[in-house]
Amino acid sequence: MKAVISNTPSLAPGLKAQGHGHRHTSGHEHDFEPVRGLPEDLPAGEKLLWQGSPDVRMLAIRAFHLRKIAIYFGLLLAYQAAWVMASGGGFKSVLMALAWPTGLALMGLGAVALLAYLSARTTVYTITNRRVVMRVGIVLTLAFNLPFSRITAAAVKPGRRGSGDISLLLDDRDHIAWLTLWPHARPWKVAKPQPTFRCIKDAGAVGQLLAGQWAQATGRPLIAAAVPDTAAVPAVQATHPTASATSQGRLMGQAAFTTR
Repeated sequence: MKAVISNTPSLAPGLKAQGHGHRHTSGHEHDFEPVRGLPEDLPAGEKLLWQGSPDVRMLAIRAFHLRKIAIYFGLLLAYQAAWVMASGGGFKSVLMALAWPTGLALMGLGAVALLAYLSARTTVYTITNRRVVMRVGIVLTLAFNLPFSRITAAAVKPGRRGSGDISLLLDDRDHIAWLTLWPHARPWKVAKPQPTFRCIKDAGAVGQLLAGQWAQATGRPLIAAAVPDTAAVPAVQATHPTASATSQGRLMGQAAFTTR
């Protein structure tokens, strides 16, 4: 089985994503899905093991940077208030000067929060005993099918409130455009984008589940590998002829689950 992406010219021919427009009906907006989060019924012998979606609050903070944007707007408003007061304006003048900028700031923060909510609501991550599937997209739904045979490594990054990210490193033959994946991509990995489960609950346990299924599907044994200066999630590394250790907190060999 290969991972392929169609209907998206910026993607390499080795990957597959099936695109669907949202069907807004009186029922669920993804009524076209035979199985929630999947574009088609599971083949014989394939089992659904786990499904999850991003935590809305953590996605807004970590992927959409809502908190940083709020701080930025707050600093701008504080600067304007200080400037008005330094110019001799009183309390009433400060309120008048901040009225419309505050309204614009709230509208901007509301728009970002809404995007984060819609992104989390329309996203479903799936792990079966054969592959990973990522159903993403607010307006246009894409389902990325990523067989274990095309996944070479992964990294678990613990976050707050029990959430975390799981990033997947694909085979060198495969490439998905970073903008097509965002926000479901590992930050700053633009040249070689890594599909990522963003802000999911119990990321460590899900990472271990993925490691175990990857080992069963590929026939490569996994051994525990220590990750210095980290205590949140134990690392797992595959024994493979091409595997090689890298620096602390980075991906190690085939199907490595480490904190980054």
